[in-house]
Amino acid sequence: MEEKIISVGIDIGTSTTQLVFSRLTIENTASAFSIPKISIVEKEVIYKSNIYFTPLLSDTEIDGEAIRKIIENEYEKAGIHPGDVDTGAVIITGETARKVNASLVLEKLSGLAGDFVVATAGPDLEAIIAGKGAGADVFSKSNRSVVVNLDIGGGTTNISVFKEGEVIDTTCLDLGGRLIKIHPDSMKVAYISKKIKKLAENMGIQIEVGQVITVDQVERITNRMAELLEEVLGIRKVTEDLELMLTTKDLKRNYEIKYISFSGGVADCIFGIYTDNEKLIYGDIGVFLGKSIQKLDLSNHFGIHKPTETIRATVVGAGSHTTDISGSTITFSKDIFPLKNIPILKLTVEDEQLGYEELRQAIKEKVSWFGLHHEKQQVALAIKGVKSISFGELKLLAQTIVGGMAEIISMDVPLVIIVEHDIAKALGQTIQTYLEYKKDVVCIDAVNVSNGDFIDIGKPLANGRVVPIVIKTLAFGY
Repeated sequence: MEEKIISVGIDIGTSTTQLVFSRLTIENTASAFSIPKISIVEKEVIYKSNIYFTPLLSDTEIDGEAIRKIIENEYEKAGIHPGDVDTGAVIITGETARKVNASLVLEKLSGLAGDFVVATAGPDLEAIIAGKGAGADVFSKSNRSVVVNLDIGGGTTNISVFKEGEVIDTTCLDLGGRLIKIHPDSMKVAYISKKIKKLAENMGIQIEVGQVITVDQVERITNRMAELLEEVLGIRKVTEDLELMLTTKDLKRNYEIKYISFSGGVADCIFGIYTDNEKLIYGDIGVFLGKSIQKLDLSNHFGIHKPTETIRATVVGAGSHTTDISGSTITFSKDIFPLKNIPILKLTVEDEQLGYEELRQAIKEKVSWFGLHHEKQQVALAIKGVKSISFGELKLLAQTIVGGMAEIISMDVPLVIIVEHDIAKALGQTIQTYLEYKKDVVCIDAVNVSNGDFIDIGKPLANGRVVPIVIKTLAFGY
């Protein structure tokens, strides 16, 4: 059994906007005598768009209509209709995610992006997607080592740490190539971000929009920006400037880094060759920053891994690495998919060790936490479950969930249960029995989620045996 689906990745970044289409191949990898294990076995990028400068109406607004036209044009060039798209992601990243109309831009793209697409821009998830798009996860797994990918774009540096293929840490810094924009002919500053202005002031350099800036001043600033990357990597003493530049928590640095890699638009400036006359080719400090990073003594501390993707790492990651597949022992009442943006209520290990009556009360209390302005909100209940469960225990667990989720059951929404272990089919069917088949129930397994996550569940694949899922953090995590 083999099935192919089309995935789209759309990245609207601080500097650039781009799109890729990928073909994902799904196959049953279990033996004939085992429970089916349906997995994504191949990911192939089948179309890469041109790279466009992200159109802005002002320093605080994205030109949503212009972006829509760009994406529409690229769909036509690729020969793909929105209805052909099964999954994927629209990612508004970096400084662009902080624009006042970012959510409106996502709405403009919603119909165009296909029927099942996640829209997100949290810095942690962005770092992970870029790291996977750059191939850092695969490289760390094959080398059984810790690899750090630094995705340096126009507005932010998103850092992901992989150990033997798994993400163990992330962070994000306000460091990027378009945080100072300069008119190449006059050397007048067209834009400077507040944080970079403060960083420059800490160095004794005063910069104002409209003021002439010298090449020496630019190089001093980008050299300091590069040093901050050494600080976050643990090879230079941490200063208050690093705290200024962090947009999320700092890296833990309680692991030994063996390799680092660079992706993002500035990565091309690190590895590329530019003459002095080309340093302002993009009207910003991107080339200067790339050269400052190039001058660092990083190779004496880490192996330098050349990534599979640089400027396209995030968009390739969005198109190929956001989708996963549920387990094959699932229950759903009918085709009510796609389901989008459902917040996760995950029980703790301690919760699951409670007696069934106490557990019912715990679920009921936690469901109430998700109320919005005195209104009920759909949530998906996530539990670990147990690998082997007796029929009697299964019935008690189903009754407990029905009692605890009574508020959700009273709403006109499906009851969604997510289990890590492979008991979703039996659990879902038992819950349906107690609800007398009067409620839509979706129970899926082999999925690991956390509190604070949201989940999208797409239309069933493989003759209804699995569903594609996307797990995501808050849409705007800044």
